[in-house]
Amino acid sequence: MAENLLTMLLWLAELTGASFLLSYGAEHLSKKYGAKFVGRTLLSVATTLPEIAIVIYAAADGLYGTAIGAGLGSNLLMMTLGLSIMLLIATTRLSKAPLKGVDVTTFKLDKIFLLATAVISAVLFIDGYNFIDGFIFAGMFGAYLIMALMEMKAESKAKKEVVEAGNPGHKVVKVDGGLPGKGPNREMTKAMLAFVAGTAGIFFGASPFIESLEGFSLEVGVSVIILAVIISPIAGEMPEKISMMLLARKGAAGASIAVANVLGSKILNNTLLLAVAVFGAMYHGGFYANIALNPILEYQMILVTVVTIGALIMMFKKEIGLKVGIILAVMYIVSLFIQFLLPQDLTLH
Repeated sequence: MAENLLTMLLWLAELTGASFLLSYGAEHLSKKYGAKFVGRTLLSVATTLPEIAIVIYAAADGLYGTAIGAGLGSNLLMMTLGLSIMLLIATTRLSKAPLKGVDVTTFKLDKIFLLATAVISAVLFIDGYNFIDGFIFAGMFGAYLIMALMEMKAESKAKKEVVEAGNPGHKVVKVDGGLPGKGPNREMTKAMLAFVAGTAGIFFGASPFIESLEGFSLEVGVSVIILAVIISPIAGEMPEKISMMLLARKGAAGASIAVANVLGSKILNNTLLLAVAVFGAMYHGGFYANIALNPILEYQMILVTVVTIGALIMMFKKEIGLKVGIILAVMYIVSLFIQFLLPQDLTLH
C-alpha cells in the first residue's frame, strides 16, 4: 500500500511540475491573440491537456470508467472550487485591483453552450458512449470553436468601426506589440520551450499515474472511479488553477480571461475530452466498443450535471462576486462528502 501511494504521489508531483511549465508557456503565448478568444481556445486547450492525456491512457488501457471519471471530476472541481478561488482573489485585497464583482454578461454564448453540452453528454450516456457519440462530441467541439472565432471577428470589426467613427479621415493602422525588427523575443522563445516541455511531461507521466491510481484504489478499498474523480483533477487542473489565480490578481481584464478559460475548458471536457475517451475505447476494444453506464458513473454523471447547472444558474446574472464564490466552495465540499456515499464496486474501473 505504501509503495503504491508513494508511486502515485511521485507521478502526481511530476504531472504538477509539467503543469506549471504548461501554464507559464500558455499564458505568455496567449499575449499574441485576443484575450477572450485565447481564454476560450488556446488557454483552454493548453490547460486541458493533462486531463486529455490521462483520459487517453485510461481509455486505451480499457479503464473506461476511470477515463470518464477523470473528465467528470475536472468539471466538478473547476465549476465549484476553481471559480470560488478565482472570485476570492479577484474581489479581495489578494488582487492588485480588487473588484466588487466579475462581469459575466459577455459570456452568454459560453454559458448556453456549456449548459447544452452538459445536458447532451448526460442524456447520451443513458445507453453508454459509442462511435456515434464520439463523432457528435467532436462535432460539438468544432462548432464551439467556429462560433468563438466568428464572435471574435465580430467584436474586432465592431471595435474597428468605433475607432474609425471617433477618428474620421484617419486610417487605422495595426500596431505590432513586439520589438521592432527583432521577430520573436527571448520571452516568447522561453514560453514556447516551456509549453513543449510541459506537454511532453504531461503525456510522459499520465500512464504511470493511472496505473498507480488503480493499484492504490484496490488496496484502500475505494473505487478507482471515485479516486479518479477526486485525485486526477488535482494534477489535471493544475495549469488552469495556476493561470486563474495569476489572472484574477490582474483586475477586471484578467478575471474576464479566467472566466473564459474555465467555461471554455469545461465545454472542452463535455466535447473534446469525451470524444477522446470514446476514440481511446475504440482503439482498445475495436470500432464498435461501448463505454457502458454503470451505477458509479451514473451517480457521478447526475451529480456533476446538477452541480454544473447550479453553478451556471448563478452565472446568468450580470456579475458574480464573493458571495457566489462562498456558495461554490460549499457546493464542492458537499459533493466530496457525497462521493463516499456512492456505491463502491471495486470491480468497476
